[in-house]
Formats: sequence, C-alpha cells, structure tokens
Amino acid sequence: MKIDLKDLIPEFGNNLKLNFDLKKKNWFNIGGKTKAFYKADSLKELIKFLKKINNKEKIFILGAGSNTLITDKQFNGIVIKLSNNFNNISMLNNDIIIAGSAVTDKSLSDFAMENSIGGFEFLSCIPGTVGGGIKMNAGCFEREFKDILVSVQAIDKSGKVITIPAKQINFEYRGSSLSDDLIFLSASFKGFNKNKDLIQNEIIKLKAKKDKSQPTRIKTSGSTFKNPINQSDKKVWQLIKESVPLEKSFGDASISEKHCNFFVNKGNAKFEDMKKLINFVSDSVFKKTGIKLETEIKILE
Repeated sequence: MKIDLKDLIPEFGNNLKLNFDLKKKNWFNIGGKTKAFYKADSLKELIKFLKKINNKEKIFILGAGSNTLITDKQFNGIVIKLSNNFNNISMLNNDIIIAGSAVTDKSLSDFAMENSIGGFEFLSCIPGTVGGGIKMNAGCFEREFKDILVSVQAIDKSGKVITIPAKQINFEYRGSSLSDDLIFLSASFKGFNKNKDLIQNEIIKLKAKKDKSQPTRIKTSGSTFKNPINQSDKKVWQLIKESVPLEKSFGDASISEKHCNFFVNKGNAKFEDMKKLINFVSDSVFKKTGIKLETEIKILE
C-alpha cells in the first residue's frame, strides 16, 4: 500500500515539500513539478525517510543538476537532494581524500591542490558533484573518476549502508555497473604527492582549454551525447557537424555555436523543445552515418 506523503510532513517538516517546482534546480532551467522533494539533512534522517517510503515510490537523486533534463509534466515520484552535511572533505592520510557525495568536482579538485595532491586536476573542469561523477564515471582530458576512486559508501533504497571497493565496480566510458537503487553518501579517492604550483598550473591550462572550446555561463547541461567509442574514430561533435544543420532549433532549444554537442536553452525552452532537438540530431546522425548516439545527459520524465 502506498504511503500518503502528506502524512510524513509532521515528521520531516520543511525538508519535505509536495508539488515542488524543479525548474530552478537544473542548469537547463527547464522542468515542471515533482510529486515530492526531500532534502536529506543527515544520514540518520535519510535512512528514516527511506524506511518510511519503503521502496513504494520512484526515487530520483538530484545533484548539481548540471547534466539533467527534466520533464515539464509532473514527475510522479520523489526527488531527493542531499544537504550541505554531505558536502564535507577531509584527508584520510597523505594521499587519500574522503569526500561527501554532494561535494562539487571543482571543490574536490581545489582541496587536492591545497593539500598538494595530484591526479585531481581534471575535476576542475567537470560541472557536477562527486555522487553523479561516480555513477556516470565522469571525465575529461583523458581522465575519469575510475582513475582516482578507492571506494564508495552508499545506501540502498531500504536504508542499508554499504561500502563498495572500486575494484568491485565495472566502469566503462560514462557508465558503471553501480545499481540505480543506490544513493551515494561519500567516497575515498587516491592521488599522489605533487607540488602545489605544478597542480595550479595544470588546472589553469585545462580550464583555458575548456573555455576555448565549450560554452560557459549559459543555460546548458554539458555534453548531450556520449562519444561513440566502439562505432567510430570520430568524436560525437564531428559526427553532428557533418550530419546536422547547426542553425536548427526547436523553440528556444538550440545547438551551441561554440560546441555542437552542447545544447542551449536560449530563453524559455520547454522540455519537448529540447527533446525534439535531441531526437532530431540523433536521427540525423544515424541517417548520415548509421551510428546510434546515446545521451550523456540524464532525462527525467
């Protein structure tokens, strides 16, 4: 029997909101309402909430919202966001860092630099959180989360906390074998001792490279499609450029002039506009090349 979410408000107070608007919670600035939005203040509260829900509701974990396209219709489930209490970073020993899953990738990169730990520089260019980065094995400039991950602490939907060593996870390009039923709490990462100035120089170099080729400070959600690594030697942006009229748009959903694998909300794009653009580009590439593109952004509908 489904629980009436209204009955949980006395217990969870302001942290549980019904019929909550998600539009401002993602970088595209697109989306309607979710049946419920729960902000978890602590692990204890999160466990309590999951046990009350008892796996009877669809759950979506929202991180930075930097690679998420959300439906304009109501999402018939619960969106969970982890509070700042999951945003802590600390040193375990001289080359291992522990970070909460709500920590931004940039903050983790900065912390590593301040502590003279190398290997985290690439994270300065990824606009997401640790939790999302682990799930999708995020990466750039030939480095990925799997290259630094030691283990991840997670909770399943029944409220059980588990630790998974990285060696038990099958990582692939922009994906992993980690279950969708897990909510990541924190992770430990291993780097190596490196001069702080060298780390800083590397970060500056990577950021300059990124800013030159990718749009910034606009309503976009990063790379729309994964590179088709087993089907083509070409990058996805090359396939799009060869297959699609780049001025094509649907409403305010358009292709970035700076990087054609980045789609942009130029004003008030609707979910359907962005979805049409994604499908149009995917179909055009398939017709021209026979390659079926896979989205890198998460679509919540």
